[in-house]
Amino acid sequence: MTTEVMRPEYPRPQLVREQWLNLNGAWEFEFDDDRMGDGEQWGLGAQGFSKKIQVPFAYQSKLSGIGDTDFHDLVWYRRSFTVPAEWTGRQILLHFGAVDYAATVWVNGHKVAFHEGGHTPFHADITSALRSGDNVVVVRAEDFSRDVTLPRGKQYWKENSASIFYTRTTGIWQTVWLEPVNELYITKLKFKPDIDRNEIQIRTFLNQAPAGRKVEARIDIRFKNEYSTSTTFSFTHAEETRSIGLHDFNDHGLGRWWTPHKPNLYDVTITLLVDGKPVDTLESYFGMRKITVEAGKVMLNNRVYFMRLILDQGYFPDGILTAPSDEALKQDIELAKAMGFNGARKHQKIEDPRFLYWADKLGYLVWGEMANAYSYSEDYVRKVTQEWQEAIERDYNHPCIVVWVPINESWGVPNILVDKRQQQHTLAMYHMTKSLDETRLVVSNDGWENMSTDLVTIHDYAWKREDLEERYSTLEKTLGTKPHRREVLVGGTAYEGQPILVTEFGGIAFKKSDWEGWGYSGAENEEDFLKKLHDVVEPFLQSPYVQGICYTQLTDVEQEINGLLTYDRVPKAPLEEIKKIFNGPVKY
Repeated sequence: MTTEVMRPEYPRPQLVREQWLNLNGAWEFEFDDDRMGDGEQWGLGAQGFSKKIQVPFAYQSKLSGIGDTDFHDLVWYRRSFTVPAEWTGRQILLHFGAVDYAATVWVNGHKVAFHEGGHTPFHADITSALRSGDNVVVVRAEDFSRDVTLPRGKQYWKENSASIFYTRTTGIWQTVWLEPVNELYITKLKFKPDIDRNEIQIRTFLNQAPAGRKVEARIDIRFKNEYSTSTTFSFTHAEETRSIGLHDFNDHGLGRWWTPHKPNLYDVTITLLVDGKPVDTLESYFGMRKITVEAGKVMLNNRVYFMRLILDQGYFPDGILTAPSDEALKQDIELAKAMGFNGARKHQKIEDPRFLYWADKLGYLVWGEMANAYSYSEDYVRKVTQEWQEAIERDYNHPCIVVWVPINESWGVPNILVDKRQQQHTLAMYHMTKSLDETRLVVSNDGWENMSTDLVTIHDYAWKREDLEERYSTLEKTLGTKPHRREVLVGGTAYEGQPILVTEFGGIAFKKSDWEGWGYSGAENEEDFLKKLHDVVEPFLQSPYVQGICYTQLTDVEQEINGLLTYDRVPKAPLEEIKKIFNGPVKY
C-alpha cells in the first residue's frame, strides 16, 4: 500500500494557517464486528490492527485499499505521528473533516474527543496528551447502517445499492490534520457583506477572553492589485465585530460584486497581536454578494436572476463520498458550467469545503442541503438539529451558498401532511436556519409539502412536453401540481407570492457506460436523448411562473444512469449541445 499523503491540499480554505501537518495516508485499521475493542481497551493504543487503510477514504471504497461493502458498523483506526520540533511550546489541535457517524478519539491512551454527525468537522486540543517522540492516535468510528432515523443522506440501509440509494460510508472520509496555535488564537471569522452600504461586517472570535491583556487584531483587505484597506481594533471580549467600508466600491459593470459570471473575491489577512506581538495570522476571503426575494422574484445583487441548477450528489466511482482529488471537485464545477449551469443543488450531502472553495473561485451557486434521515423520532430531531447547526456554522462564509435546504421531499417527516409534530419540526428547522443566517434564502421542505418557505419548490419528473406545457401554463395549475401525488403546501400554509422553482426534473436515463441501471424516463441514443432533454427543459424556460430549475442530474451514480455525464464524468452528448438547451430564453 502506498504511503503517500492522500488529498494533500489545505482542508479548511476559509481559515488558513501557514503551519499544519496532514495525517492522511496509511493508517492501521480493524473491523470490530464482535465488539471486542471496548472491552480490550483498544483506545489505549497498545493494540496493533491487522489491516491497512488509506485515509480519508471509507473502507467501502476502492481508494481505501479495502473495498468491502458489507455491514461493518464498528471500526477502529490507529496511527503514529510526531509533532514537528518547531511547534514545541505551542498548543496542538487535532482536526477531523468528517467521520461517519459517531467518533471517539484517543491520543496516547487519553480520550480527547467524541463527536456525533457524519458530515461535519470537529477538533480537540491534544496538547496535554502528547509526549516527546512518537504519539499514537486511535479513532473508534461507529455507524448505524440500518437505523432509518439517522441523518445519512443517500446511504442505503440495506446490503446492496438500489433505486436512488447508494453504497454506505463508514468512518473517516475527510482529511485529518494537526495545527499549532498559541495560548490565545482566533477560532473563527464571520463575514457579512452589505452591497447596498458598500461594507463588509467582520466578526472575529477568540478561544478565550483577553483577561486584562492588550489584545488587538489587524485586518488587511485586498482586491487583486486594485484596492486595499486595513483596520486595527482592540478586544474587550472573546468576540468583536467591525464593519469596514470599501470606499471605492462601485457598481459600474457590477463593480467587484460576486456573481457566477464574475466571481470577484476579496482576500483577507487577519493578525492577532498580544501586547503588540503577533500570535496568530490567518488568511481568508469573502465575496460581496446579496441574495433576496423582492416582489416575488429571486434577486441576485438586486437584479432578477434565473437559477439554472444541476442536481449534484457528490459521489465518485472509487471514492464514494470522498472525491479522489481536489481536481475532481473542481472538474465537476467546470463541466457543469460548460453545460450552461450557473449552480448546483448539492443533494443529500454536506459537501467537502474544498468543493465550496472552487465554487467560490469559479463562480457557481450552491444550495446547501442537509443529509436527511428517512423516519421521524425524537432522537432524530436531536441529531439532525445539532448537525445542521454545525453545517451552517462551517459554511457560513462561502459566497457561493445562496439557499439552505434543511429537509428534502419530507425525508424524516414522512407524515407531515397530518402529523402536527412533524409540521412543527419542519417549521422549527426553517426558523432555526433563519435565526442562524439572515443573509440567505431557506426552503423548508424541498420538492413538496412545504410549510413556511422563502421559495416554493416542486419536483416533477413528467417527460411529455405537452403535459409540462399545460401544467405550468397558469399560476393556478402550477400550484395545483401534485408532485409524487403530494400537495405543494401543507399544514394550512398559504401561497404568499414566493418565487416558484422546479428543483428536480428530467432524470432521463441514457445508457452510455457499462453501468446497468434506471432513470425516471429513457432515451435510446444521443439524438433521442437531446430531443427528450429539450422537451423537458423548454416548458419550464417558457413558463412565466417558473423562476429557476434544477435538472436531475450531473452524473450517473451507481445504478442510476440519468446523468448528463457518466459516473466517470464522460459527457453523454456534446457539452455545447447541452448548453444550448439549458441556456434557452426565459419567459417572465
